[in-house]
Amino acid sequence: MTWRVALFAALLLALPQVVAAQDRASANDNARVLAGLVPSAGSALEPLTKDAAWQAHATYFNKAWADLDHRQLSKIKAWSAMHVPQRKPVVFYMFSGPDFLYADAFFDGAEIYVLSGLEPVGAIPDLTTLPPKALRSELRGLQSSLNSVLSFSFFITKKMKEDLKGGQLTGTLPILYTFLARSGKTVHETTLVSLNADGTVMPLAGPIEKGASPGVKILFSSAGGRHQTLYYFNTDLSNWGLKSSGFLTFCKGLGQGDSFVKSASYLMHSDGFSTVRDFLIEHSAALVQDDSGVPLRFLNGADWRVTVFGRYMKPISIFAPKTYQSDMRDLFRKAEPLDFGIGYRWRPNESNLMLAVKTVGARAEAVAP
Repeated sequence: MTWRVALFAALLLALPQVVAAQDRASANDNARVLAGLVPSAGSALEPLTKDAAWQAHATYFNKAWADLDHRQLSKIKAWSAMHVPQRKPVVFYMFSGPDFLYADAFFDGAEIYVLSGLEPVGAIPDLTTLPPKALRSELRGLQSSLNSVLSFSFFITKKMKEDLKGGQLTGTLPILYTFLARSGKTVHETTLVSLNADGTVMPLAGPIEKGASPGVKILFSSAGGRHQTLYYFNTDLSNWGLKSSGFLTFCKGLGQGDSFVKSASYLMHSDGFSTVRDFLIEHSAALVQDDSGVPLRFLNGADWRVTVFGRYMKPISIFAPKTYQSDMRDLFRKAEPLDFGIGYRWRPNESNLMLAVKTVGARAEAVAP
């Protein structure tokens, strides 16, 4: 075989890989198209933006996000800049599901975000594999999944579980991608991972082993900023679930962080979730939450400086009366105003928010070796 024939044969072998690379789209382009934003010029997904269904999807999200930003996000960012000026590099958001949106609004610029919930991770979205008819159906499903969080600030868990199972774009990743893109982030790399029982995180190379939790690691950046990391783990945060999980071991390895809790079904009011409650108390420098998070009685004392905002009302009927806190009622008599809605009582004149900041002495004690 002459060298020309050998070179031609090598080119023929490489050709399918070159074509496949051209057919694939970047993680960021997939995120942008899901979010109703145009992909990069020359992207394999660019033709999808000519479809009338995608254009309707983009119109829907443009309006929904403009309304959301005016009603909540811009006000949350202003509130956070005023009341939480000192930030830790790590944010823990327990019982979050795929809600990166509010983690970013309250704690923008963090180096690492750790989200967790019972919702499945799903496969990494690849819109190049979907025919136009299927894509239209998937976009409608995505809108349905996000309707409650865009309207009320929280996911309806039962409905979301159903939405995340159907169709070809499953799990939390399409939602995480949408929130990242709409929050002005650039997605650089997405890796499915396994969180092992000893707290180590490894790229997912096969079936999930017993005692491990599936997850995803997303590298992203804000406009002109450094790389940041978002972790989401599908894990059970009950005491029973955490016994065989490395989730809190992983979190402890990140050091002290800031924490956020909202619309958490009042689970930490129960002794069945005391382990994750204790973690937040011990490892949070600042804790921002509504009344569904850590009960006030665990945050009283010299270790914490607690400030409250808005109006404390009885929890909605599905959670009342066990979760009503009389000490919250007394504390909120001197609450500062809150100009946005959050949590289950999502109307601005009914919402409550608590900022608990560890005192300097307690913070120094918490980080001591």
